[in-house]
Amino acid sequence: MAAEVFVGAIDQGTTSTRFIIYDRNAKPLASHQVEFTQFYPQAGWVEHDPVEILESIKICMAKAIDKATVAGFNVEAGLKAVGLTNQRETTVIWSKATGLPLYNAIVWMDVRTSSICRRLEKELSGGRTHFVDTCGLPISTYFSALKILWLIENVEVVQNAVRTGDALFGTIDSWMIWNLTGGHNGTTRDGRYRAASYVTDVSNASRTMLMNLKTLDWDQPTLDTLGIPLEMLPEIISNSEEIGIIAEGWPLAGVPITGCLGDQHAAMLGQLCKKGEAKSTYGTGAFILLNTGTESVKSSHGLLSTIAYKLGPEAETNYAVEGSIAIAGAAVQWLRDGLGLISSASQIEGLAETVSNTGGVYFVPAFNGLFAPWWKDDARGVLVGITRYTNRAHIARAVLESMCFQVNDVLSSMHKDAGEGGEVRSESGEFLLRVDGGATVNNLLMQIQADLLGSPVVRPADIETTALGAAYAAGLAAGVWTESQIFEGLHKENTTIFRPKVEEAERTKRRESWSRAVAKSFELADLLL
Repeated sequence: MAAEVFVGAIDQGTTSTRFIIYDRNAKPLASHQVEFTQFYPQAGWVEHDPVEILESIKICMAKAIDKATVAGFNVEAGLKAVGLTNQRETTVIWSKATGLPLYNAIVWMDVRTSSICRRLEKELSGGRTHFVDTCGLPISTYFSALKILWLIENVEVVQNAVRTGDALFGTIDSWMIWNLTGGHNGTTRDGRYRAASYVTDVSNASRTMLMNLKTLDWDQPTLDTLGIPLEMLPEIISNSEEIGIIAEGWPLAGVPITGCLGDQHAAMLGQLCKKGEAKSTYGTGAFILLNTGTESVKSSHGLLSTIAYKLGPEAETNYAVEGSIAIAGAAVQWLRDGLGLISSASQIEGLAETVSNTGGVYFVPAFNGLFAPWWKDDARGVLVGITRYTNRAHIARAVLESMCFQVNDVLSSMHKDAGEGGEVRSESGEFLLRVDGGATVNNLLMQIQADLLGSPVVRPADIETTALGAAYAAGLAAGVWTESQIFEGLHKENTTIFRPKVEEAERTKRRESWSRAVAKSFELADLLL
């Protein structure tokens, strides 16, 4: 009888952390999830406690192992590797000497850097697109480089640490890996000391605004322009290779970490997206990526050029175009926590189904501006079309529709950028959108998406493809699976397909109404609080 083989995946998201254990066939056997605190110090600011994030990881690992053990699996003996995936762009700066963060993590959706963005746009010859040819990204509050600048300019302890060489920058992947592999104490294996691994992977590095998309290394001219020292940046590695060994004091000490991808790139791998195939992940935000193969495609319709994945140090790099939406599932959380219209996120589907339409109500969730394809950081949320007839069910349905309209806007831009032959279609000539993420359990949401898109929406049986992608990358480097085994489908699961049910005329009318609502959200950031 073959020995049991397992692979673990840490999925560190914007509002929660989870750890999932997979078997040799990439089937999930056990998992545990923990939510952690969201801090909102000012309007538009969002922070996390980096130490609380580490604690959430430790809890999830221990609890998932306990669940697997109770179910009869000897995980600690058979677990061969751990992969990581994480919320991208969120920025941590910590002390090399003490290992402690010098400030809270500034989250990807935080907009405190808007004044720095405006300043750079005026100062730099290329304006908002000054760095696009190098890194694929516009100057935006979204990306890590601007958050680093804010910390250096506004936090004295960070200024001092940068000056003395004690400051280490990382997106959440770097912070996790550095701590999992021993932090400032390092780790010991076979009686030999090893320094903690201070690295980031190409997908996370591609979201900082500091990495050259062609060379896959930090871009020195960009660093010089922004005044960010190379010495405070981690080494850039591939998505699938031995990264480090989990240190004593953590569950699974001694197990290698062999995979790391930003969450949206992990979802692409989990969905097995090859060249010409697209996926949309519905989480706190929504993120749509189209694999463009080994060529980096420059968007002319408001999308980002980025990395898809690089499955080994010598492997070819796959690139992607991406449309990022800041607020998707977060709008449902706002209905629950901010307005109290629902008591749990799962209630929104039932409430929205009590009405057949929104009654002419449109909701634009520009809480912190709008990302792709609009790129308006002065936009703010609006609810338009309200009448005395409007009730909470109409608003709930408008919130669901807002996610789908935003995805539709991105896909419209994506179709234009890809052009003829840039997308893989089904045998019947249809474009298929692969979907994943927690919100996709909502059947009404998926049907609305198909109706507005005018194309089928395909949902896999296992919707947690982000963690699955991290497990694939880790298992590949650890020799558990080959690349062909992964892409041929380790396990063929049943999918659910949602097909459009509305006529083209209705779809066009609703899209036009949505566009009018979006326009009303612009230039509202200076309204008095």
